[in-house]
Amino acid sequence: QVQLVESGGGLVQAGGSLRLSCAASGRTFTNYPWAWFRQAPGKEREFVAAINWSGSSTRYFDSVKGRFTISRDNAKNTVYLQMNSLKPEDTGVYYCAAGPQLAVVPTAYPYWGQGTQVTVSS
Repeated sequence: QVQLVESGGGLVQAGGSLRLSCAASGRTFTNYPWAWFRQAPGKEREFVAAINWSGSSTRYFDSVKGRFTISRDNAKNTVYLQMNSLKPEDTGVYYCAAGPQLAVVPTAYPYWGQGTQVTVSS
């Protein structure tokens, strides 16, 4: 059974930092791109960041560029999202995803975690 489990969410003040992790089990995703998406209440799920299989290529949503960093550790079958200078508008449930191609749309990713809540207070 394939499982992606996120951790690291929580409540933080604006300007603070959090580091999200997503560990996979049940299969190896060494050759798969990973991505992070988020969903705020009443809004659609939106792309945050993605990374290719080797970590040599990344993509970011414009509003998080320069503040968020996606990385991966293939030996641990884990992807990370370092979030700095957090803003209240970063609040939402953050999901990790894995799929056969690097993309910015949720439908490109067949494997998903259950999500972790990030709340940024002003």
